Amino acid sequence: MTRQPDDDDGRLRRQAGIAAAILGLLVIAVAAITTPWRPLPSGDPAQDFTPAEIARSQAFDAATSLPSYLSLGLTIVFAGLLAATPLGARVLGRLKGPWWLRVVLGVLVLTALVEAVRWPLGVWFETRLREYGLSTQDWLAWSLDRLKSVGVRVVLLSIMIVALVALARRFRRWWIPAAAGAAGLTVAASFVYPLVFEPLFNDFSPMPPGPLRTDLLAMAERDGVPVEDVLVADASRRTTALNAYVSGFGATRRIVVYDTLLKAPQAEVELVVAHELGHAKADDVLDGTLLGALGAAFGACLLYVVFASVRRRTGVTAVSEPLAVGAVMGLMSLATVLSGPAQNLVSRHVEARADIHALDLTRDPAAFAAMQRRLAVTNISDLSPDALEYFLYSSHPTAPQRITLARTWARSNGTTEP
Repeated sequence: MTRQPDDDDGRLRRQAGIAAAILGLLVIAVAAITTPWRPLPSGDPAQDFTPAEIARSQAFDAATSLPSYLSLGLTIVFAGLLAATPLGARVLGRLKGPWWLRVVLGVLVLTALVEAVRWPLGVWFETRLREYGLSTQDWLAWSLDRLKSVGVRVVLLSIMIVALVALARRFRRWWIPAAAGAAGLTVAASFVYPLVFEPLFNDFSPMPPGPLRTDLLAMAERDGVPVEDVLVADASRRTTALNAYVSGFGATRRIVVYDTLLKAPQAEVELVVAHELGHAKADDVLDGTLLGALGAAFGACLLYVVFASVRRRTGVTAVSEPLAVGAVMGLMSLATVLSGPAQNLVSRHVEARADIHALDLTRDPAAFAAMQRRLAVTNISDLSPDALEYFLYSSHPTAPQRITLARTWARSNGTTEP
């Protein structure tokens, strides 16, 4: 009996499904092993924040929740239309030129469409930030930053989807090289992002010589964490918020401190940097890159399996067609939204571990609590998010949770509770 094409397609989907299942289990295993699954403490905002500060936090949350939820809903609706209807194929069917050019133009056109609809929501959100004193940008600077962000996304998406379509045009089992390429691109992006993309949004300069820089470098050396540099970002040109972060690893690892944070007492700045050293010491960027690489490979295999069920609805025969750009973008957007809560769950526990590291390194729970209070009040953090907001958006424990953690640490280490 002659094997039918449908039989071959079914066999290939089963193979891709097995590969996706294996990679999915690897993602879960790596996340389970590398994440410090300590129970996060509860926290009472009334214990550390004034009624006026709590009220301001609640008012800011109420003012920004609606545009945030509308933007999320719009993203889901547009992604669903691309993944389950012929919308993308109809829009992109008018494009002319070589297949790779149509892919790039397709990414650009569809991104421009959704961003044009989302732009008023961004204006709404930015207006709220200005009302509460969090934004220092004028509309031209805000628009340029938003356009740069869109441009970066278009470039990265174009690279990924051009490579995907090229592989699908050449190989029947395209999920195999696509999985390897997606993982490799994730690792490469982790190296180059701090050097290529971050400077598009901020200017960075080495922290000036002085007691603070000396103490920070001495603390990193005492902690046994190799850090290439401590940089100051000119964040004040767009925000009054306080922040710091660690990015890259190996030769690209650096700690970045917002210039707005330098107005805080030195002990609190040192605690923020001690927290970031905790990320570096625990190799959180490396672990996150590994998880991202495995997740990207999993996504490439899953795409092969899922695409068979959406191609008829989208009017696209195969991923190898430039018309498939819309369906692929829709599926990728839905995957990003669906994976967000899991990423936040891991992130909250990783951040709590970095907090404990900062306390172990500085042994100053009072300054830690003061620093968390300053960050929460200045950034107008949500002190008690509802369950849905916590699930969808919270990548860090709340300020009351982190202050409670400091009190727990103080009791365990025989020091005075803040």
